[in-house]
Amino acid sequence: MAEDALLAGPAIRRLRRREGLTQAAMAARISISPSYLNLIERNRRPLSARVVMQLVEQFDFDPRSLRQDEAIGGVDGMQRRLADERFAEIDVDRDEIAEWLSAAPNAAAAFVRLFDTVGHQADGASGPLIASRREIERWRNHFADLDTMAEGMADELRLSRGDIGVALAERLRERHQLSVRILPREVMPDMLRRLDLHARQLQLSEMLEPASRNFQIALQLALLEKAENIRNIAAGARFEDAAATRLFERHLAGYFAAALLMPYGRFLRACDATGYDLQVLQRRFGTSFQQVAHRLTTLQRVGQRGLPFFMARIDRAGQFSKRFAGASGATLLESESSCPLWIAHQAFERPGDLCTQAVSIEGGGAGPRHWFTMAQTVDGSGSGGDARFVIVVGVEAKLSGDLAQARGANLREDAAQQIGLGCARCHRPDCKQRSLPPTGAGLQFDDLARGVTPFRFGEQP
Repeated sequence: MAEDALLAGPAIRRLRRREGLTQAAMAARISISPSYLNLIERNRRPLSARVVMQLVEQFDFDPRSLRQDEAIGGVDGMQRRLADERFAEIDVDRDEIAEWLSAAPNAAAAFVRLFDTVGHQADGASGPLIASRREIERWRNHFADLDTMAEGMADELRLSRGDIGVALAERLRERHQLSVRILPREVMPDMLRRLDLHARQLQLSEMLEPASRNFQIALQLALLEKAENIRNIAAGARFEDAAATRLFERHLAGYFAAALLMPYGRFLRACDATGYDLQVLQRRFGTSFQQVAHRLTTLQRVGQRGLPFFMARIDRAGQFSKRFAGASGATLLESESSCPLWIAHQAFERPGDLCTQAVSIEGGGAGPRHWFTMAQTVDGSGSGGDARFVIVVGVEAKLSGDLAQARGANLREDAAQQIGLGCARCHRPDCKQRSLPPTGAGLQFDDLARGVTPFRFGEQP
């Protein structure tokens, strides 16, 4: 079936019943046969553009209601919510989710609204972060208009200039009468970037690496030249919290900056030509590992898609400070903690090395379970090594065979490292790394014997 085919049988059936029409009467109103309408209502035929226009003309009908599932992120958005630990024992697959969205979209939307509201209340101050992240997920972290605008600007800059850093600084000078000035750490001890309009300077900390300097200049260009476009996209989210709006706008500005440094078409061609070789991509585009990793999650242009990567940033305590599922369907980012057996944690012991690992997820809900993952340490921007994180990127193992970093790796699922979604959500009984029993599991005790793990447990009561 074509990717964009619109199956909306339940919505059409609800409309017909609301109007009190038989299938024959409604078919006559929209100039199709009753048998064809019957197939549409049973999701055996997609809606054509002509039929949609007839529905608009003949009835008080909003065609946006046919895509109501997009407001909750479609099947992937629902799948991520159902990966919550509260549903750990319920295995709902993608087909069931698709049927739910198709047959009862209003009920699904009500579930999502309740789930998200409860989540925001429970997380308190992190509510705006979650709301912003959910909106990014709804877009699958792909903003086509921003990509197109960034490509246009990048093409313009390359007409007469080769070095992107010089070109970006010249753009600031020519268009905005702003110069770039690098200031010592003691002058900007707690800042990376500052726009001084009085001095007509974009001031950057000397602690920034060249790739980060370029990103900050590109980010300033986004804020100066694309602010209205960014505000318009953010306004469509209709956040109730102003902080969520600002967080989402900040993400969009960073998205444009990355798209300017790594223009969509050129970047995807380079990915295909190099087997998504992360180190080559860094050198070719003058960017950092983190910037490339983030860009990999955005490659979802219609007719020009890249592999569906996820990306996360993790600290030593296993906390996620960034996570982008993109179109990957990854549920392993939904936990509040990560498994210590994952390569993301081992990478801290090998600073600067690119570490790889095939993993199989226990308790991953309805999402894919077998992944090829890559991890590398990065220092916090301008921290001079005082703050360290690990960036991890991953793609389904079945799609990773041609990756440069996967060459020679054993990608069979039975050879993958078994990991969970943190101890509280993992029900593997024999894990020697376990720190906590699974939430809700019944603990078992034996005074005559002691196992290699600190907890024995059975099924949830």
